[in-house]
Amino acid sequence: MALLKVHRTIGVRVGSVQVGGGAPVVVQSMTMTDTADAASTSRQCIELAQAGSEMVRVTVNLPEAAAAVPEIKARMLDAGVTAPLIGDFHYNGHLLLTRYPACAQALDKFRINPGNVGTGRRRDEQFSTICKVAVDNAKPVRIGVNGGSLNQELVVARMQENTDANLGRTSEEIINECMVLSAIQSTELALESGLRKDQIIISCKTSRPRDLIAVYRELSRQTDQPLHLGLTEAGMGTKGLVWSAAAMGVLLNDGIGDTIR
Repeated sequence: MALLKVHRTIGVRVGSVQVGGGAPVVVQSMTMTDTADAASTSRQCIELAQAGSEMVRVTVNLPEAAAAVPEIKARMLDAGVTAPLIGDFHYNGHLLLTRYPACAQALDKFRINPGNVGTGRRRDEQFSTICKVAVDNAKPVRIGVNGGSLNQELVVARMQENTDANLGRTSEEIINECMVLSAIQSTELALESGLRKDQIIISCKTSRPRDLIAVYRELSRQTDQPLHLGLTEAGMGTKGLVWSAAAMGVLLNDGIGDTIR
């Protein structure tokens, strides 16, 4: 029987867990609580870890949420749960991580969406700010590109190029290309900001299995950074389960993917 081909990636240490570098695929999950409620959020983190989640992610969207993160982490440790705690940041991560240093210290990884950290020149500045906080605290990051929140300047430029050159590409093809390009460019900026390659995980999430497969196959050709798999907006019903299983099953069978949600 032929052995499954595996896309070898760089290993990234997230707390006590290694992602990539030949390690088994890591399963992670995300809480559905108000992160500012440290008691309920830590309780759900503990339940997820006990159910088999090897890493747990919480949204950090408000000052109250950032302030609660150290207590959430402490409650998890008091319960004997060492699953890495990941902070999911959108729009204001650069502010929360600098104003709440204890939050940055307590988290094991930061998730950054390069499509909503700012616009124009501020985008790169604010993205770099988060990366530098990660450097100062020796934390890894996930550069999490999302098809629904791409840098519109990049998309418009590629659409115009397609029109001007009469390339005949579909909008879906251009969006997929922009997702990969955003991930690669953001990785380069993270490295310029001081992060090492063994501190960067990448994801590119879209809502259609066919697009997800195409994007990750291209990513695996262009980078050796570990890849996080997930289908955004798949939903919780049968359709969501089938779509997620179909897309991730194909990619994992290709040897692509180091962690899944």
